[in-house]
Amino acid sequence: MRSSTTRFGLLLLPLALALAPMAAVAAPASEADMSLYTRIGALNVCIARAAGIEFDKAVAVAGETIAQVIQGQHDGAIAQVGAKSLTIEELRKGAINSAVLGAVEVCPDEVPADVRKKVEEVLKSRSTAPAASPAPTKK
Repeated sequence: MRSSTTRFGLLLLPLALALAPMAAVAAPASEADMSLYTRIGALNVCIARAAGIEFDKAVAVAGETIAQVIQGQHDGAIAQVGAKSLTIEELRKGAINSAVLGAVEVCPDEVPADVRKKVEEVLKSRSTAPAASPAPTKK
């Protein structure tokens, strides 16, 4: 019975593919998209940590999830970064950072103290850094 069910499913596959909408040209991930993906990644870290999963593994899975979504939904492009698609490795690095930053905000008690301290130092240094001067205008 199982093999006939499998064959039936395989017969329906071409029909499903024919009825599936054609993929549109993917737009770069917007700031709102990135905010959503960061929040989802952070929540994944928080849930995993509450379930007893070590921090590095939780962050790696959350980061990979974010990277794969950006790759699949936006062809690796992020509007805030530019029109050029990023490699999966570049996406992973940024996504892991996003997941950590989000977890510090959403569930700081689930983030190791040393990681939380580093994040807070980086955020503090960004907020105290002088703003870039505007480029001089030509007269």
